[in-house]
Amino acid sequence: MSQTSTLVKVAATGKWESGVKTNISIRNFPVFSIDEPPKLGGNDSGPNPLEFVAAAMNGCNGVMIPLVAKELDFTFSGIDFETTGIVDTRGLLGEEGVRTHFQKIRFQVNIQTEESEERIEQLKKEVERRCPVYNLFVDAGIEVDTKWSKK
Repeated sequence: MSQTSTLVKVAATGKWESGVKTNISIRNFPVFSIDEPPKLGGNDSGPNPLEFVAAAMNGCNGVMIPLVAKELDFTFSGIDFETTGIVDTRGLLGEEGVRTHFQKIRFQVNIQTEESEERIEQLKKEVERRCPVYNLFVDAGIEVDTKWSKK
């Protein structure tokens, strides 16, 4: 049975402040800064854009795992995430032929559960199928090394 398409607008605004710092507004949340460490020309007044992208992987899984777990009647009592992206700065500095985005992503999930390894794998596969940020990486051709561990 096909569901009707429901499109949702997602938006953010930005205002450059100085150097490489930009202040970001999203809905009615407090404004936050995106900056770079000094070695990349910033003042380190906020995370850099790719750190926010890594954080988005954690946050997206923090939405998708509980949502899918509920559908699968999968019980857990806690989840920790760690996302690490590997970037070749030569691309950012203008060297042709070097990708400017992540070369590889390492994503670790530690889930507190009494469920079997088979059930954890079932949850993992369905979350990976449906997680927008995970699929953004995969569709961009970025290798995503994912490891789920039972705590």
